Amino acid sequence: MQPTTVTDLPALLGGDALAGADRPLLTYCDDATGERTELTAAELGGLAAQTAGLLREDCGLDTGSRVAVLLPPHWQTAAVLLGAWSIGAAVSFRPWATAGLAPVGVGENDPLDVLFVSRKRMDSWLEQVPEARHRYVLGLAPGGAPLDEVPDGYRDFVAEAGRHPASLPAYGSIGSTDAASPDGTTYRQWGGLAQGVADQLGLRPGDKLLVDVAKHEQPVMWLLTPLAAGASVVLCANLDRDNLDARIAVEGITRVI
Repeated sequence: MQPTTVTDLPALLGGDALAGADRPLLTYCDDATGERTELTAAELGGLAAQTAGLLREDCGLDTGSRVAVLLPPHWQTAAVLLGAWSIGAAVSFRPWATAGLAPVGVGENDPLDVLFVSRKRMDSWLEQVPEARHRYVLGLAPGGAPLDEVPDGYRDFVAEAGRHPASLPAYGSIGSTDAASPDGTTYRQWGGLAQGVADQLGLRPGDKLLVDVAKHEQPVMWLLTPLAAGASVVLCANLDRDNLDARIAVEGITRVI
């Protein structure tokens, strides 16, 4: 069977194929550090394939495996989510707003298969990081640099994923009615929600969406919505709103949230 890739996801969500494969699909900017990372669909797909290889080959995951993601909107987070979905894993995304709250459906006798967590959230006294058979930490450093020091019981996602090829083996195909999250919500259902958001924003194929990541943590807003609409996205951390008009002009932004 053919594998599912980042370019297949719009169809699973009920949208059209991605356009402008030679242009950035996802751009990440941090106005505090000056970081800027641009990824085309092929480049993001390669990173997602490395994540899929990590999950499948190193962790032994398959369709229905349970993955928790405790990461902010970021280009590495996009690679983690797309990689997990590409092997049919059910992904539970926990935004920073839920720090300190027990994740729904995860108890002492119901451990996760894999956990991805940012180093910053591990260091927060508010956070209750769930247990998992395999645990990966991300420093989210500019340029995707690995961590200088890895906490006990964890592995560095960047170093481990980088050992895998940037092409997705044929693990199996995924259908739009398969579960994309542990509560049973399907790709098509998430896509319907994402398409509804896109319609509210007036987002269309070829548009470029600017997302203030401090206001929109959920992937349905910053990842699934532009993918379902066939648009590209610019994620901006520490957004300098005093210079917002200049950024809109430089980036060619058509929508802002």
